[in-house]
Amino acid sequence: MIMNSKITQKAAFFFFLLATLLIVIPVGLIVFIIVIKGAPAISWDFLFSMPRDGMRAGGIFPAIIGTICLVVGSIAFALPIGVLAAIYLSEYSRDNLLTRIIKLAIVNLSGVPSVIFGLFGLALFVVFLGFGASILAGSLTLGIMVLPIIIAASRVALESVPMSFREVSLSLGASKWQTIRHIVLPNAIPGIMTGTILEIGRAAGETAPILFTVAAFYLPQLPKSIFDQAMALPYHLYVISTQVPNVDEKIRYGTALVLLALVLSVNLIAIIIRYKLRKNKKW
Repeated sequence: MIMNSKITQKAAFFFFLLATLLIVIPVGLIVFIIVIKGAPAISWDFLFSMPRDGMRAGGIFPAIIGTICLVVGSIAFALPIGVLAAIYLSEYSRDNLLTRIIKLAIVNLSGVPSVIFGLFGLALFVVFLGFGASILAGSLTLGIMVLPIIIAASRVALESVPMSFREVSLSLGASKWQTIRHIVLPNAIPGIMTGTILEIGRAAGETAPILFTVAAFYLPQLPKSIFDQAMALPYHLYVISTQVPNVDEKIRYGTALVLLALVLSVNLIAIIIRYKLRKNKKW
């Protein structure tokens, strides 16, 4: 019996290790290839100058700035709305048919293809509301796309706070909102940050939504307001890889490397903030 248990344990360990390697190895190879082929393109001129010669020369500075603007804009729109919606669903709403339908709809929305959100943003923000192809329209579209992820992650984080915290606060005379504001929400912030990190990665790497709402094919200047078009790294990478002939391979991989580094850097900052917040938790 003991021997069978050891064999089962070793077999389970082997399959868990194999599954991990099947995930880690391909990702590691992709990153390795991008770094090896893209590193020769990285220079001061490449990072901080305007594109020239139909994007065959020069830098990608407008695309970097455009990507940062879109990510910041989508976070500024989606995070407050997502957290407030999660607070309502977890703390105020009753468990009935309507709330179950809403929760199911949120889960389903997180699996909708990004091109559908792009068409929605085109119809609502670009055409109906008259924002045109702009940073504002692109940010709102990306914000709506990542909103289900933030709501789901925030709701799980809020519900993970022990009920005893709420009971003690209410027994001391605090109102329900004061309990949520000063007790529940501070303890749920690390989990909310997890949803934000996922949002950052998806918003920075999407191409279809910005293709319809903001991205410019070739714009060798920086945007001056949120109503201007902008270049973005994902769309820029797509264009120089498929639409512009005779582009040096290292420029394509260099652009991919910058996009990867930008996403990882922002995620790293968010992870550090989450780690510091988790250290302050008392449970």
